Amino acid sequence: MQTDSSFHSKFEKQFEHLLMLESRRNGGVSTEGYESLNLGLNTQDNLENVHQNRAIFFESIDVAPNQVVGGLQIHEDHILHVEKPGYYSGFDAFITHQKNLFLTIGIADCTPILIYDPITQSVGAAHAGWRGTVKKIGAKTIQKMQENFGTQPKDCFVFIGTCIDACHFEVGDEVAEQFSQQFIYHYPGSTKAHIDLKSANFQQLVDIGVPENQIEISPFYTITDNDKYFSYRKENGLTGRMLAVIGLKNG
Repeated sequence: MQTDSSFHSKFEKQFEHLLMLESRRNGGVSTEGYESLNLGLNTQDNLENVHQNRAIFFESIDVAPNQVVGGLQIHEDHILHVEKPGYYSGFDAFITHQKNLFLTIGIADCTPILIYDPITQSVGAAHAGWRGTVKKIGAKTIQKMQENFGTQPKDCFVFIGTCIDACHFEVGDEVAEQFSQQFIYHYPGSTKAHIDLKSANFQQLVDIGVPENQIEISPFYTITDNDKYFSYRKENGLTGRMLAVIGLKNG
């Protein structure tokens, strides 16, 4: 069920024990640019407010704080296989096959990618900004699941979450040249190229064998839906963070 504070993947209805969702900016205690459900531990927001927001959010999805995996992301393609909760800095993706262990990715314009393999009962979560997209971190996360758990791409169900839209994602030539032309747009009134991150990540997943009908793409965008989502670019860096969350609850 969608709420003011979270948006859930349709795949949750298909798989009884799956939690696959992203938070929204509403329903917390933070003020000003961080209003109101800022879940980012590495922002300039009052840390007491952030911890209170996280308690509110995790309680709303019936997850205990000691069941959570997270970390400081660095816009690389480093992927960690985790077996216990904790804060692991330096990784932009996590994988696990442990029940009641919930992987989280912090976002505020970059693309979250949540992966579920119902055959091996494993999950993955990846943070794909433009650098992560160029490095194909979503596809690499599935490949890491294949190495560790025997996951096959054809069995995966993937949620590509809310991020910046192509219309607002202007980039310089040094960034645009790293993308295929099919993901580059030019809009009237803009002298710069624009990148479609959702489409680029979608194609990378399809290219490694994930069926198109097993990929869900969020209909929302951080800038055009700024009343529901934080946007680092729109708010000039003084903003909060959402969390994308995936995990399997024990029956």
